[in-house]
Amino acid sequence: MHAWPASEVPALPGKGRDLQIHDTATQGTITLAPGPVARIYVCGITPYDATHIGHAATYNAFDLVQRVWLDTKRQVIYVQNVTDVDDPLLERALRDNQDWTELAERETALFREDMTALRMLPPQHYIGAVEAIPGIVPLVERLRDAGAAYELDGDVYFSVESDPNFGKVSNLDAEAMRLLSAERGGDPDRAGKKNPLDPMLWMAARPGEPSWDGGSLGRGRPGWHIECVAIALDHLGMTFDIQGGGSDLAFPHHEMGASHAQVLTGEFPMAKAYVHAGMVALHGEKMSKSKGNLVFVSALRRAGVDPAAIRLALLSHHYRADWEWTDAVLAEAVARLERWRAAVSRPDGIPADDLVEEVREALSNDLDAPAALAAVDRWVERQLVSDGDDESAPGLVSRTVDALLGVAL
Repeated sequence: MHAWPASEVPALPGKGRDLQIHDTATQGTITLAPGPVARIYVCGITPYDATHIGHAATYNAFDLVQRVWLDTKRQVIYVQNVTDVDDPLLERALRDNQDWTELAERETALFREDMTALRMLPPQHYIGAVEAIPGIVPLVERLRDAGAAYELDGDVYFSVESDPNFGKVSNLDAEAMRLLSAERGGDPDRAGKKNPLDPMLWMAARPGEPSWDGGSLGRGRPGWHIECVAIALDHLGMTFDIQGGGSDLAFPHHEMGASHAQVLTGEFPMAKAYVHAGMVALHGEKMSKSKGNLVFVSALRRAGVDPAAIRLALLSHHYRADWEWTDAVLAEAVARLERWRAAVSRPDGIPADDLVEEVREALSNDLDAPAALAAVDRWVERQLVSDGDDESAPGLVSRTVDALLGVAL
């Protein structure tokens, strides 16, 4: 599966700072100082109802991570999956009387278009669940043969009790886990499971549903968590720098994936930092496909909204915060974009060397994009009322905003 084209990232004078970021597992801020190559895995979309603002906010956060690392002169290996076969996708296709593969392909293509318009840097490895199946089957077989998985009416389940570190990503108690499992695709009440929290690794073929050859597992399709594990281990190995996604993925998805990987490899942890973006609401409720209260990037673009303004609206909120999309949020972003473009369109201006370091400092401090925007705002305000004579300043500000914030002025 191919990703989307990369926009050029301008080089800035000097060198960026190491990233300090909030880690869900330790509930604290840690400093990540990778070697020459930084490694990040971000969970991708299930391709229906793409791309809503909640999606965009999540991928914007991890785009900033890439930009901070690139500014430190590191190479970045970024991996993202597409869950192009799963119950919600099949249910949507059935509801709308569509072929599920056509629905997945169309929505994935739309997601690529939106990511390109928003100048999100693409992953080097963009992998669909279906194409990953040949690598998933051997992992499930290994877990089963090691006694870490068991069969139940043809399905294969992972035993959470096989991982002594289970629970160390989300730090939730058993009752909270059970409630979230039921809400987020698990089946804690299924009879015959060894532990209600045990997640499915391989679903035996169901009538009328797609299935693939699973070798000794029989025909079927993979569970949700093992999909990402197979892709991450294949392209990043263990103890990569960041496992990322929305805050609703901390449990069960990232918790279960970490346990799968840790039992398979005997290593801990799967990732050095588990980083989660906040949820975006509309009309007082979290944007969700089930509620249908979604604002789509493609609809905003069709309405003539500049993608740079959409990106500024996302950047105006800290990535870990839960926030609400409103017309006022977008209007403020449109006005900010106009001011910034007016300021850098002048032939010369006030010096901007300090601004570069202010933006770097803000982003290295747990991706504090609102602080970075405020720093640019201060420069813009002075620029619009001053008679500076630094001919390089407007260009330097434009490159800084592009390189570190992904906004083209």
